[in-house]
Amino acid sequence: MTTEHHGGPTNPARLPAGSIDAVASTTDALNTYRYGPAGPAQILAIHGLTGHGRRWEPLADRHLPEFAIAAPDLLGHGRSSWAAPWTIDANVAALAAILDADSAGPSPSRRSARPGVTVVGHSFGGAVALSLAQARPDLVAALVLLDPAVGLDGAWMREIADSMLASPDYTDRAEARNEKVTGSWADVPAADVDAELDEHLVAHANGRVGWRISTPAMMSYWSELARPFALPREGTPTSLIRATRTDPPYVSDEVVSALDARLGADFTLLDFDCDHMVAQSKPAETAAVIRGHVG
Repeated sequence: MTTEHHGGPTNPARLPAGSIDAVASTTDALNTYRYGPAGPAQILAIHGLTGHGRRWEPLADRHLPEFAIAAPDLLGHGRSSWAAPWTIDANVAALAAILDADSAGPSPSRRSARPGVTVVGHSFGGAVALSLAQARPDLVAALVLLDPAVGLDGAWMREIADSMLASPDYTDRAEARNEKVTGSWADVPAADVDAELDEHLVAHANGRVGWRISTPAMMSYWSELARPFALPREGTPTSLIRATRTDPPYVSDEVVSALDARLGADFTLLDFDCDHMVAQSKPAETAAVIRGHVG
């Protein structure tokens, strides 16, 4: 694995991660993790809300080692810039810049003859992936949407945002871990839960701990999930994996119907018996779907 630090804390080892004054002021720079062979990305992996790019590491290293994968921290997450704007569109622009830079690089030979990359998006990352495919279809060869959170009810998003704003952190690591394993991480292997805590849980100035994210950015993103969802252009091979244990579900019948109507035979709906963290709960099955799209 290599890491490209295009922004984020100027010295993440020393600065108190989680404090807004410790991040860069630019809005278009993403900290990006690279896995697999050197060269331009064949797969762009987009994490969900409150996540980070390194969350894709087990899937990349254990199940897709033959592919060049770019896995950025989205804006307001991890070691990327925490400066506003915090929107889907801002993330689309930043991700497009990564792919454009790859295309201009010296080693395009690893790409398939089909233009663009396979874009994998989980949850909020699925919303970003769809918007990227709509805005820059030249960059997207195929989509793999892992329990995407798109076009959600605004009242529900307000409830979630209110809850997060009222309680944005934890007493200690044990409390943070308990929230994971009693929620959407319930079927994720314990070792992967611990690795998530090691990477993403940081000390706050108030003596508590929390995720390496900007809370103001999260408030904006919950609102973004209520906006109308984007659709890819016709002919974009797209697989949507629906996690059947997600309750209430993120994937609506409206989203499935819209994708089916737009894409026809190029759209595949798959139901996985797991909770929301699809790539962590069903890594081999997820990798098989992704591999099927990388030409």
